[in-house]
Amino acid sequence: MAIDATHRASFESNPARTPKNSTHPGFMKRFWNRIDGDAEQGSGPLYFVILGVSLALTVIGLVMVLSSSSVEAITQEGSSYALFLRQGTFALIGIVGMLILSRLPVAVFRKLAWGILILGIALLLLVFTPLGIEVYGNRNWIKIGTFTGQPSEAAKLALAVWGAHILAMKGALAHRTMHAIVPVVFPGGLILIGLVLAGHDLGTSIIMGLILTTVLFLGGANMKLFAVTAGLAAAGAIVLAILSGNRMNRINAWLRIDCDTNSACDQPLAGMQALASGSWFGVGLGQSRQKWKYIPEAHNDFIFSILGEELGLFGSLVIIALFGVLAIAMYRVAARANDPFVRIATGGIMAWVVGQAFVNMAMVTGLLPVIGVPLPFISYGGTALFMVLLASGVVMAFARDSHNGSVTGKQKSRSNSIASKKTTPKTHLA
Repeated sequence: MAIDATHRASFESNPARTPKNSTHPGFMKRFWNRIDGDAEQGSGPLYFVILGVSLALTVIGLVMVLSSSSVEAITQEGSSYALFLRQGTFALIGIVGMLILSRLPVAVFRKLAWGILILGIALLLLVFTPLGIEVYGNRNWIKIGTFTGQPSEAAKLALAVWGAHILAMKGALAHRTMHAIVPVVFPGGLILIGLVLAGHDLGTSIIMGLILTTVLFLGGANMKLFAVTAGLAAAGAIVLAILSGNRMNRINAWLRIDCDTNSACDQPLAGMQALASGSWFGVGLGQSRQKWKYIPEAHNDFIFSILGEELGLFGSLVIIALFGVLAIAMYRVAARANDPFVRIATGGIMAWVVGQAFVNMAMVTGLLPVIGVPLPFISYGGTALFMVLLASGVVMAFARDSHNGSVTGKQKSRSNSIASKKTTPKTHLA
């Protein structure tokens, strides 16, 4: 008996011999606890992770815009720094906006939800006025003096925030098909996406469809709804592709059909050549050969190919890793949130930013046909950069607010006012 007691005491005092079913947290639990932080640490690690990744991607994007646009800028603008300086201005304004939004409480975003939706619709309608301009067959831009902007970028944020607000108010009722559809899908979502489609921008409408699907999924919509809408969306995309010669040329280019006569093959093939010539470590920053008019939109949709050429596989993997870290951080903000609005809105923004990033990279690497969506934070485009920085600021506000446990009882009762006699809202994110 004495030997057994001594053996047991020695076993319990040695952490390395502690059984797996002990009360000590495992490695992954300790890791996530460290990432999430505690309420005494101010804003919390997730806030600073999102801030750091957003700033890092923005800086990398500015460097790559300067490198990839220098040739085109000097011929069109008279200075190789023209597009870089323009992008840098939007970056500074966007960073200030991101920091301002990151300090706002969650209740402010809910109060502004309808206003953001109305503003998004109004901006999209401006595209069809004399202020609207057409770029490469897409009427998705407005020009006021020297300012050129893309209203659909603001519509993405509006769809995520407004849709989350409505579904959080509905609570468990969102599981009913009609409550899920009205008004998030019809009329709200269809108006936003329909206006973008009316400007012939299929790529942006696909990203907005991804945001809408994610918001509905996290809001607890019935899974049968997704089966029906997926079929309708696929049929609609096929019809739109068949009716457009430009889109059919892009699909044929993706399938490598008639590339001897199809000029749509030039851009993806040049992009693949750029990635191949970059090899492991790249040809050096600023030393790209494909940016000399070989790749159309080298500083925009196909900037990832220039990055891969100049910085190689390792540089490309760094970008992928940064978006991966951003996805994990946003997921943790959503997963730990008690407020369904925070959970749903964060998921919608994550689907937009991270989803669009991987769609762009898949497009450049030939996994998807060219659909004309930029790489968030990296591609040239002041409006796109400004809005994605604001979106990061919104999630940072959620991270700080939920970290400090500032979701008030008033907010919770307001979220569940419609479903007060129902059960707990059914969502798909634990």
